[in-house]
Amino acid sequence: MEADKATKKFEKEMKSGTASLVLLSILAKAEEPLYGYLIARRLETETGGEPLIKQGALYPVLRSLEGSSLLSSEVEASTSGPPRRYYRITRQGRETLVAWKGIWDSIRNFVEVSLEGVGDE
Repeated sequence: MEADKATKKFEKEMKSGTASLVLLSILAKAEEPLYGYLIARRLETETGGEPLIKQGALYPVLRSLEGSSLLSSEVEASTSGPPRRYYRITRQGRETLVAWKGIWDSIRNFVEVSLEGVGDE
């Protein structure tokens, strides 16, 4: 039971730590600004199924990235419902994404080397 709690906590921390990197990446590859639902669909498409980031969890991360000037947004009226907030990556966001990707590559390599042989039988 405690192992399940620890696993869920670890999974939550990993998702939280990578959400900003993934969202910047999605928006860097987009040819046009995207709103939350479209971002969620892109996450599903790129991962081939259930994304690790739920749609409801996207919005606080998007607001945080915008607050850090890594994203900009505009609200536009929608013909099929409430207004939508469209996000686009800023120049500072693109520069930050490159730096974060370098950090991610270093961490991923460190973890892969550290875990080598664990669980292999």
